[in-house]
Amino acid sequence: MTLLLWGAVLGALAGAGLVLVGSRVRVIGRPQLATRVLPYVRDLPHVGRTPALRVASSSPTSAAAGVFGPVLRSMADTVERVLGGSASVRRRLERAAIDRTVHEFRSEQVLWGLAGLAIVAAYGLLKTVTDPGGAVGLVALCGVGFAVGVIARDNRLSGQATSRERRILAEFPTVAELLALAVAAGESPVAALDRVVRRSGGELSGDLAKVLAAVRTGEPVSTAFDAMAAASGLSLVSRFAQGIAVAVERGTPLAEVLHAQAADVREAGRRELIEVAARREIFMMVPVVFVVLPVTILFAFWPGVVGLDLTTP
Repeated sequence: MTLLLWGAVLGALAGAGLVLVGSRVRVIGRPQLATRVLPYVRDLPHVGRTPALRVASSSPTSAAAGVFGPVLRSMADTVERVLGGSASVRRRLERAAIDRTVHEFRSEQVLWGLAGLAIVAAYGLLKTVTDPGGAVGLVALCGVGFAVGVIARDNRLSGQATSRERRILAEFPTVAELLALAVAAGESPVAALDRVVRRSGGELSGDLAKVLAAVRTGEPVSTAFDAMAAASGLSLVSRFAQGIAVAVERGTPLAEVLHAQAADVREAGRRELIEVAARREIFMMVPVVFVVLPVTILFAFWPGVVGLDLTTP
């Protein structure tokens, strides 16, 4: 087979692939019925709602799932069976405020794994040009690249959850003080919550906005804050929500509770800062011991060594 025929075959395959991908992307870009209808029925109960009514996401994962849906779903199911821990993944997704299901997250893990496999495969192809041997080692290395990509996405999710919790802790004292001032000024808990949500922004403000939305749909204030406490991954925020729920139920002075909660968070932040400073102090000894001290000793003894060389016959 000549080079011209090979080029024609490869060009035809590439063109067919581009036509298939383009047609599928065009279908994905069309507005679905769920996209047009669900914004008007979001307040209805979710009982009996089928997964087909879920609003299609515009993320790359959803686009890849639309093009390579069956293969990607089967690989995601395989990753789920091998790794397990769907409850932990669901909990971390809630803590990171990521609106995805566990299966969508597994699909993202598969995509990250395929990216790692592609990088390793590209390196292997470049190495094969210079050294044709070692195909078995290349296959094993591709498997390692896939595993590293999957684990990296899982670690990324943990990092996202931890980063969001740190932002919540940084915002918490200010939000608690604002709530306490609004309640002390004579506003009701719901009115104070509405004022704080409208005047502030951030992760904790978003969680309080969800609580306010639940209260406005008829849910009791204590129940809404209990749900916030159950969903939070931070003990301080859980105690804050439970304290507000108990104060509303039993008539405890809410302003004092909020001031005490804010003081507790500030004290916890000071303790954490002291602990971090103590750990960094140990790390600061490393350059002193291994860089500054040897250089000082060298400057102290080097003139004597040179003098001995000069005076020695």
